[in-house]
Amino acid sequence: MTTKWTCILFDLDGTILDSAPGITETLSWTFAQLGRPIPTPAELLAYVGPPILDSFRDLAFMTPEESARALEVYRSRYLQNGVFDSKVYPGIPAVLKRIAGSPLKLSLATSKPELPAITMLNHFDLTKYFDVITGASADEVRSRKADVVEEALLRLRHLGADITNPIMVGDRKHDVEGAAEQGVPTILVKWGYGSKVEEVGTFAVAKTAEQLSALLLG
Repeated sequence: MTTKWTCILFDLDGTILDSAPGITETLSWTFAQLGRPIPTPAELLAYVGPPILDSFRDLAFMTPEESARALEVYRSRYLQNGVFDSKVYPGIPAVLKRIAGSPLKLSLATSKPELPAITMLNHFDLTKYFDVITGASADEVRSRKADVVEEALLRLRHLGADITNPIMVGDRKHDVEGAAEQGVPTILVKWGYGSKVEEVGTFAVAKTAEQLSALLLG
């Protein structure tokens, strides 16, 4: 198969890195610091992937003021500890290396703010494979996946990349739906945090890194 894609966007949590342990531990600590009941492990896992302010609102039913405070508490611990409590999914470095050796430009497109995203990629020596690192803004104003995808495409275009036929790689429905808002199809990876129902609307589903590599580059 010859690839038809002109550039590639990659999600981070659940796609490149199994970052759930650091996120869920930090969330448990955050809820305890705020004097709130700590959600179950399964409930905490639902926070991994979507913009965290959205999750505080939709899953913990916090007001905007409460969400802002929770985010402040969360970040104070996550940037010191949780950000390093992750591991790279098997085969992903080889996929990223293959993309880097191809003519296609590659951007990260994560709802995680750029500082922790860059910190994590640097920690695992993966930054070198990316032409652009795009994430949520520090103030979370840009955190919707559609907005992150739009910004990633803009940055790639500024590099001179061909963005006429991009592809998104992610693991959750917000990757699929956010990319679709920008007219970008998504390959959903099965090793992340999504469920079967989140495959709806995807271009394809990859069960292994090898399958993903073939779908991206042939």
